[in-house]
Amino acid sequence: MAGEPGCGKTIFTIHFIYQGVLDNEKSIYVTTEESRESIINQASQFNMDFEKAIEEKKLIIIDALMGREDRWSLQSLDIEVLVGKIIEAKKELGYGRARVAIDSISAFWLDRPAMARRYSYYVKKVLSKWNFTTIAVSQYAITTSEAFGWGIEHIADGIIRFRRSIRSGELKRYVLIEKMRQTNHNRYLNEIDIVPGKGLVILGPVERRKEDLSLPRDVFKKIIDTKKKSDVEIP
Repeated sequence: MAGEPGCGKTIFTIHFIYQGVLDNEKSIYVTTEESRESIINQASQFNMDFEKAIEEKKLIIIDALMGREDRWSLQSLDIEVLVGKIIEAKKELGYGRARVAIDSISAFWLDRPAMARRYSYYVKKVLSKWNFTTIAVSQYAITTSEAFGWGIEHIADGIIRFRRSIRSGELKRYVLIEKMRQTNHNRYLNEIDIVPGKGLVILGPVERRKEDLSLPRDVFKKIIDTKKKSDVEIP
């Protein structure tokens, strides 16, 4: 899952984990950009009681940001330590179906992006053996329009892309399923909203616009100007 900041990635991830709690799956949330307390507070704003789930041993939140000394914290962003801690958490919760969310996995290779593909492959290979369904949040690289790092999107079984734009002075958020192996998935860009007490809500597919079928105005103007210039230069 990839997208710019403020698109709704973390809220979607919270939904994913809480549904696991409701379905009696062993659920693990890894947070690298917010504290454990922040994730619990966000979930509570959408009537998802992470605190109760933790008390009932249905959920473990691994805090990879604050560097605390408690059992469910990481002191460094090491991918092998992360995987080991996730497996330890599953053993603590018990065997059976499990889901894990890593928000975000990009933090583990920020200083060495060339390792992204190797690390993400390692995470997928090991956790799949432990019967995990995994969502990994990857930061959006504005320069390439790809997930941060090389090769991550090829390794993933699915790609959920979050986007945002300003329309008539208002922030709009969108989601698009770009890839989902062995699944006849929805292929339309859908507008979403974040609603207090509910969380992420899908408003419906975005209507096809003229801009989707034509060149941007500035590009079209450059083509016309270039053609006019070439016509003048012809003897």
